[in-house]
Amino acid sequence: MYAIVDIAGQQFKVEKDSKIYVHRLASEEGAAVEFDKVMLIDNEGEVKVGAPVVEGAKVTAKVLSHVKGDKVIVFKKKRRKGYKKKNGHRQQFSQIQIEDILVG
Repeated sequence: MYAIVDIAGQQFKVEKDSKIYVHRLASEEGAAVEFDKVMLIDNEGEVKVGAPVVEGAKVTAKVLSHVKGDKVIVFKKKRRKGYKKKNGHRQQFSQIQIEDILVG
C-alpha cells in the first residue's frame, strides 16, 4: 500500500515505515503529525484517485529529527567588471517516518 501525499507544497510517494526528508516542519522531534492532503491511494491494485484529494484519507507520521542539507554555493561574476559575489545556503529539513496510511 502506498499513497501520494502533499506535504508543505511538495508531493511525496509514501509507504508504511518509510523515512523521508521534507521541508522543515514546525513540530518538535518525536511529535506525531497528520497529513490530510492525500492525492492518491493504491491498496494492492485498488486505486483511489482524489479530485483533488481523497475524502477521509490521512497519513500519520512521526518527526525523527531536524537536519540541514548540503551546502550550496552560489557564485556570480561579471567578466572584466571586477564584480564577484559568493554566497552559501543550507536548506533546513525534517526527517519523518510514516507510521500509518488511513483510508476513510
